[in-house]
Amino acid sequence: MRIEPYLFFNGRAEEAIDFYREALGAELQMLMRFSESPDPVPEGMLPPGFENKVMHSCITVGGGSVMISDGDGSAGPAFSGFALSLEADDGEQLRSWFDALSEGGRIKMPVGKTFFAELFGMVTDKFGVDWMLIVPADMPQG
Repeated sequence: MRIEPYLFFNGRAEEAIDFYREALGAELQMLMRFSESPDPVPEGMLPPGFENKVMHSCITVGGGSVMISDGDGSAGPAFSGFALSLEADDGEQLRSWFDALSEGGRIKMPVGKTFFAELFGMVTDKFGVDWMLIVPADMPQG
């Protein structure tokens, strides 16, 4: 059993996918637009111009999947109460991701050593998604 995040960007999904591909090396697994649905979208469900927006997509980042959609266009993106956590192989990779994600976003906690991590930092990207980036410390097994 897996839990996978599903993020709704309400009109900015394609921009977000491109951003995560560039910033994190995410790989696009699939993308379907509303206009490509085998079943017609119910009348009145989408605002005008949303026909070519992303109905469903999936990217892989760091071995995990993140699903992305534009949703139904009823409200702007609103991400709160969670963060995506991404484990880096080393400090160079973490800093590269951190710098890329913070471009146009906001640094919540600069990258640094903590009691639980060799390196750790938190950033909110330009879409409002919170990220926690970590290079774990070698912790004694109990």
